[in-house]
Amino acid sequence: MNKSVAVLLFAGLLTQPLTAAAPPYSSEAPIAYMKDLSSGAVLYNKGGDTRIPPASMAKMMTAHVAFRLIQRGELKLDTMFTVRPETWKQWHGPQAGSTMFLSAGEQVSVENLLHGIVTLSGNDACVVLAEGIAGTEQAFVAQMNEEAKRLGLKNSHFGTSNGWPDEGVTYVTAEDLASLAQATIEEAPDLYKRFYAARSFTWGKTMGGADISQGNRNPILGKIAGADGLKTGHTQEAGYGFTGSAEQDGRRLVMVVAGLTSFNGRIGESVRFMDWGFKAWKAQPLFKKGAVVETAEVQLGSATTVPLVAPHNMAVTLPRTASSNVKVKVVYTGPIKAPIAKGQQIAQLIVQTSDTPPQVMPLVAGEDVAEAGMFGRIWNGMKSLFG
Repeated sequence: MNKSVAVLLFAGLLTQPLTAAAPPYSSEAPIAYMKDLSSGAVLYNKGGDTRIPPASMAKMMTAHVAFRLIQRGELKLDTMFTVRPETWKQWHGPQAGSTMFLSAGEQVSVENLLHGIVTLSGNDACVVLAEGIAGTEQAFVAQMNEEAKRLGLKNSHFGTSNGWPDEGVTYVTAEDLASLAQATIEEAPDLYKRFYAARSFTWGKTMGGADISQGNRNPILGKIAGADGLKTGHTQEAGYGFTGSAEQDGRRLVMVVAGLTSFNGRIGESVRFMDWGFKAWKAQPLFKKGAVVETAEVQLGSATTVPLVAPHNMAVTLPRTASSNVKVKVVYTGPIKAPIAKGQQIAQLIVQTSDTPPQVMPLVAGEDVAEAGMFGRIWNGMKSLFG
């Protein structure tokens, strides 16, 4: 019968408690949330579990679903979709909000539609991509909600592909937006880098025939070192919001602000918030990628134990003025039943400090463990019986 197993490590480091208080910060945004992806630490949480309309931040899920289809080989960047006249009519003109300036009957590649969604925040681009992938926008929205379930976004629901106001059908939380951003960054790193950091994109023509170039509205691009995503949003109902990410010296932060009252206010608060995240906190290294942290017991396997290793460089996030002592434990439910694949996540590293909630990081199997045959099970049972 499986049981929870906890192993306390680094007992020798527990010579004195952490004494530094969490760095103070007062966000001007009604909703503000920040997470250090490098450690799992939540650095700031103001209304992070409050349901809010996402506005164009919903487009992060549209892009994320498309990225997953591309990675599975079910969608190609050079696939061409045609702009339906009905779609053009609905999402054309000042009343239709942000636009890629698509034309009726125009054929556009998936790659250019993704640029139109991510860089230009095109409402038209979202619907054309959704219809091209799933036949109708609502069929694509069903895929968005299925993906939200897979990611564990328990307080999010999507009613449109572009976040257009829909009387509350579409809602998210800052925590869920940060989780969605994390999933895109970690599950589709190449596509994330390819699309989210673009400063501008050119598509469409003016009445005079000139090319239309639009800049990325991301308020931290070019203002915060390492900034490379993600998405702004604005409607009268939602106010001004932004989900952003940046990486410096191996530390990647994701931040969400929502409900701000002005365009310039969003810029100022986004830059100030992200700057605080990097300057007020530090990373203390724990394990290098591939280091064996502990071993776990194996049930019915060709080996009785499996090494638990760090899948990437691991660090704990601490206030910049904190001491270096932390409490660390490994937790898994075991014995772990074979077969086990190398690289499979089978345990968690939980880091506790006095200034942050527990910081939870994955540990993976360091080697394959096959399922034992009959004689192997007998032999392992005898070894276990006699110590």
